[in-house]
Amino acid sequence: MSDVVEKTLTALPGLFDSQTGAAKITNRLKQLIKSITELTSKHEEENLMKQELSAMKEQVSSPNTTMKQMREVMVRAMYCEMLGYDASFTYIHAIKLAQQGSVLEKRVGYLAVSLFLSEGHELLLLLVNTVLKDLQSTNLIEACMALTVVAQVFPKDMIPAVLPLVEDKLSHPKEIIRRKAVLALYKFYLIAPNQVQHIHAKFRKALCDKDPGVMTSSLHIYLQLIRESPDGYKDLTGSFVAILKQVVGGKLPMDFNYHNVPAPWLQIQLLRILSLLGREDQSTSELMYEVLDESLRRAEMNHNITYAILYECVKAVYTIHPKAELLEKAARCIGNFVLSPKINLKYLGLKALTYVVQHDAKLALQHQMTIIECLDHSDFTIKRETLELLFRITNAQNVTVIVEKMLDFLRSCNDEHTVIHLVGKVAELAEKFAPDNSWFIQTMNDVFSIGGDLLQQDVPNNFLRLLAEGSESKEEDDELRLYAVDSYLTVLKGDTSHLPQRFLQVMSWVLGEYSDLQECVDQREVIRLLTKLLDQRSVTSETRVWILSALTKISEGQTDLILDLSESLSSSQDTVLRQQAQELRHLSRDSQLHEWALPRGAPWDSMEVDSSLSFLDGFVSEALAAGAAPYKPPHQRQEELCEERALNLEPYSFSLPVSLSSCSITDRQSPTMLSVSSGISGNSTELSQKAGSSTVILEGVKRVWGKDGYLPQKETAATAPPVDEPRVAVQSSGQQEAAERTEPQPEPPTQNQDKQQLASSLFVGLGAQSSISLLGKSEAPPPRFRKKPRPHESSSSSGTSERSSVSSSRSSHSTTDSFLYGILLEEEPATSISGVDHTPKSTTANGLGQNKRTDGDRRTNTSQILGSDMVIVRPNTIQDKYPSSVSSDLTALLPPDLKDLPHSDVTSLTSDPSLSLASCRVFRDEALLLVIFICNCTETVIKDVAVQLTCEELQTASLRGNVVDCLEGRSTSVCHYALLMDDPHTNVSFTGTVSYQTQPGHTNTLSFSGTLSTADFIRPLVVTTEEYGKLWLSLSHDVKQNLKLLTDAGDPLRTTLNALKDALQLHVVDIIGSEGIVACRLLSGAPCLLHCRVNGTALAMWLRSPHPALPDCILYHCQRALAEH
Repeated sequence: MSDVVEKTLTALPGLFDSQTGAAKITNRLKQLIKSITELTSKHEEENLMKQELSAMKEQVSSPNTTMKQMREVMVRAMYCEMLGYDASFTYIHAIKLAQQGSVLEKRVGYLAVSLFLSEGHELLLLLVNTVLKDLQSTNLIEACMALTVVAQVFPKDMIPAVLPLVEDKLSHPKEIIRRKAVLALYKFYLIAPNQVQHIHAKFRKALCDKDPGVMTSSLHIYLQLIRESPDGYKDLTGSFVAILKQVVGGKLPMDFNYHNVPAPWLQIQLLRILSLLGREDQSTSELMYEVLDESLRRAEMNHNITYAILYECVKAVYTIHPKAELLEKAARCIGNFVLSPKINLKYLGLKALTYVVQHDAKLALQHQMTIIECLDHSDFTIKRETLELLFRITNAQNVTVIVEKMLDFLRSCNDEHTVIHLVGKVAELAEKFAPDNSWFIQTMNDVFSIGGDLLQQDVPNNFLRLLAEGSESKEEDDELRLYAVDSYLTVLKGDTSHLPQRFLQVMSWVLGEYSDLQECVDQREVIRLLTKLLDQRSVTSETRVWILSALTKISEGQTDLILDLSESLSSSQDTVLRQQAQELRHLSRDSQLHEWALPRGAPWDSMEVDSSLSFLDGFVSEALAAGAAPYKPPHQRQEELCEERALNLEPYSFSLPVSLSSCSITDRQSPTMLSVSSGISGNSTELSQKAGSSTVILEGVKRVWGKDGYLPQKETAATAPPVDEPRVAVQSSGQQEAAERTEPQPEPPTQNQDKQQLASSLFVGLGAQSSISLLGKSEAPPPRFRKKPRPHESSSSSGTSERSSVSSSRSSHSTTDSFLYGILLEEEPATSISGVDHTPKSTTANGLGQNKRTDGDRRTNTSQILGSDMVIVRPNTIQDKYPSSVSSDLTALLPPDLKDLPHSDVTSLTSDPSLSLASCRVFRDEALLLVIFICNCTETVIKDVAVQLTCEELQTASLRGNVVDCLEGRSTSVCHYALLMDDPHTNVSFTGTVSYQTQPGHTNTLSFSGTLSTADFIRPLVVTTEEYGKLWLSLSHDVKQNLKLLTDAGDPLRTTLNALKDALQLHVVDIIGSEGIVACRLLSGAPCLLHCRVNGTALAMWLRSPHPALPDCILYHCQRALAEH
């Protein structure tokens, strides 16, 4: 410890030296550090820090304190905060130091601000003007400090104030400024991607920067962009490959080398990008085979950083389309890692093997004895990663051995995060591969006992749901339930004082539901065992509620026992227990009421529950009429309190498409206050434990008691399975320090036979008959417990979660095309139009392609008839005589299948003396149809008419009519395109050309353009109130804003929502008092939920969606619709 202190004291003065000769750090900080290290107890440290903080507070309050002294106080305050002591009284002085001091004082002030203040801190507002001034300063150091603070602590709502200045810094002559500007924009993209959409072209410019540091900084942005949408950046694969070749070849300056390894972190970033671009894409993968081979060859195993590069190479090789030679080299590299005597390398090898076995499970067979040895390794992280590897290769034949090893590890594990992680995996394996009922129940008992109250709530919920819903065989279901009852009765007869609360809750529920199935069990004995639990002091109030619910279900015919119990609980201080005791007393006295309320053997989906409490509507109406205040949910009360206290940063007038309002990601409650916890327990008290789950009153909402509890779980249509992103290997500092530690000596040969026997049990089923393929598309084995098919399926359920929505919105081009051909197309074209630019590109020095096409080139390229992007579909020309005037009713010429669909007015696109084009938008549920009317304005025949439409932001596919062989005089042909929007944009522009021949060999070209908006791609999302509430909690991106309230009618809220519904095709789910809930979806499938509340003369709107850009776009169009109303 003394060496660390001495090094710290030696380094600190140099940190605060300036080139102008400023004084070194004072002895005050040195003395403070030494005093703390000499203390012997925490109490002494607290007393010392209390004195130090008191002295600092007195010093900063003194008017005679100089800037130099204030700078020294800030350094001491930072040290105190690092030790965990509150020095918040210095925060405002840190801001003053950044505002008023010299360059050295500003440096310390900015450093203190970045350490003291978080993104949501209210004092940040005082720093905006200072940052704006320093961003415009000609002093290089001041501009650097301002960019650093912007990237570290500026929140979402302050971005518009500094964004233009940060953009200007991208063209600054100094590379350090450009680099910091790129990193600031990267931070902006992470917290508010909408607000930097317009500068994506500048990201490409940063990638082409002549300075390697700026180019490296831009890779952070591209890695994030490609993770979200790899298809949009396939054209940059050659550029990334060229950069990696230059880096591996040592073409960068020596300053970028680390231990003689050329730019290792740049190599790692590029390898991650290439693995994302080459996933399941053979043509793209072929571009990177050579450079990956070169990276594997050059990264010699001589330093930790080269091991990291090799690890990323291995992951990339197994992620992209496979090549046999590369796979063999990567497997050899993994073997070298796993067999290394160094613990860090062995851990890295296990990490790589864990990732690789998802693609090729047979690779684990080559290292089975090493994996067996790692199970008994002395290092904790090696054991944990080995179990993770075994989890990946588990099948029905080796599940018992692997689960036993995982449970043995958990019994001796003291790390809470590891316990939470592994017990969930054990439960998953038990449900998927259980060989029989007894093993399944016993394993789940071990899970509940070991995991205890650390268990995630979904583990017991899934177990109870499995018991409640059952499978396709009623006999197997009853057998499983009977074994569970016998097992839990045996447990309750023993010592229960050490059992976790979650386990007691599960046992109570199972006995309450299914103890009557066991005919040889006396119900009085079950009641006695459950009553004994109530008397234990260790049982919490929540568990007592579960126990009372179970007693209520089995209380029929046991009046004497139940009355004594209810009498003893009627005086409890817990109001919930008192209420349940009263319910228990009434039900035990009235057998008919008991049978009606809790029918035995009734199917789950046949029970109806009026969870809206409509029987209280009369009481509520009378109370409101008498002047009672209407109920406000907790989140609404919290919002109103925040609005009263916080500064109003929202614009007063019509806002831009990018919302400047701040959003709270941590406030995750649903506007309808619907609980997402499992409702299987059948008691309302469990719901009361969740925030706000039993507090809202929904009028007129009928809910069905479904198999998943109070709310029916309706599954969506089958969606593409999510693609697992490669996980980055993170090594702890303890592992890095252990690099030189070696393994213990091998065990005596007498134990080899036991290890071989264990290996035969662990790795059974991984031979040639293994169902896991090289590409990772494994055929999942059928689970042990097949869930019963649900009778009422719907596509608009809570299954429309963030993951499925984002998966839909990020689908590949081929998926979109197959969707269009399968649903919309009347005849499938040979090729489809896409927004990809096929213009030749030139390559810069660092291999980056730059688009050289000009507007004139674009017109020339698109004028080619039947080009590579053209879809050839032969229509039937409509021969209705039609004059050239656009004022005629062209909508009468729509095809019969489109006439009855809602559509826009016809607008003119372009015209010349021979040809005129007009268009209208037809709104289908599956896509937006852009109908183009091609009108011959002459008396002569026009031949070889070809229409080509291009839009980079949209997925386009020609349906019919883009090529016309012969267009008679004064006639009209109809061409229509289906359009889909994957990534929301407020407005998108499309361009196109129509080419035709009036004379043989003479081709005319006519260009046209138009604009579409997000509103054209929005469709109603029809969901019920309960489905809305569950979906709300699964969405992560939200925006809040006050909008105009239409007060020219009797019911302003209903009038406003109806206006938005008519303008934007929204679905009004429900209106409850002064609140309304609305749902819509983007055509790509991404939902957006709107929660509206009347707030004085304004409409407070809260939008949520899985897509980060969608709420801002819809908010913008809502503002426009209300402003134009």
